[in-house]
Amino acid sequence: MIVVWTILLGLVVGSFLNVVVHRVPAGLSAVRPASRCPGCGKPILRRDNVPLVSYALLRGRCRHCAEAIPVRYPLVEGLTGLLFGAAAFRFEGAGQLALSLALISALAALAVTDLEHRLLPNAIVGPASLAGLVLSFWGGPAAWWTYPLAALAVAGFLFGLAAVYPGGMGMGDVKMGGMLGLFLGPYAAMAVFVGALSGTVAYAALVAVGRLERGSALPFGTFMAFGGLVALFAGPQLWGLYLNLTGIA
Repeated sequence: MIVVWTILLGLVVGSFLNVVVHRVPAGLSAVRPASRCPGCGKPILRRDNVPLVSYALLRGRCRHCAEAIPVRYPLVEGLTGLLFGAAAFRFEGAGQLALSLALISALAALAVTDLEHRLLPNAIVGPASLAGLVLSFWGGPAAWWTYPLAALAVAGFLFGLAAVYPGGMGMGDVKMGGMLGLFLGPYAAMAVFVGALSGTVAYAALVAVGRLERGSALPFGTFMAFGGLVALFAGPQLWGLYLNLTGIA
């Protein structure tokens, strides 16, 4: 039952993350006022604000002005719910589960914000970093120092890349890398590597099919968020596989 309840919690969190993605880049509060239709400005009724269900019943349109609701809304809600459920199934212990859910929420918000607005706002990265520091200490107090150390190492590495290639890496990416270190410890390096690898593959594929011009930039934060999820769910296993394949283990 914990998995079911966590999925439902994820749906609710996903609904809030949609508000964050819509408002934070514009410098607006994610809490006040209550949710409104971007088209007509009328408040969204409670019965129209049920994750996934309301979108289906309204057929993806505002009840008042019939403006289309972006498909991003049910996608973020559904994906967040699934990831929350996967975390509840995968991790044991309140500390590790809380850390995982907080990281998933932060990565979902940052991935979509960077994809839509090419921004990784401090208003998301900052609170998430603080949560990562606190939750990492709660989940593993004996090795708490490895998390801020990993944050400094990853952020420093990305800062060096930003200094060398200012057009390909921004300070938002640097700060997000530090945030990953506070949540994942040493596995944050894996998150950055997987993000860079997946971004390279996506770039090559988009250029090959003519959807992207050579030299165009991709939202690296979105791919780094994907890498963060990979490191969260399979970091130790992938590292062990690498050691076995290279004969180091």
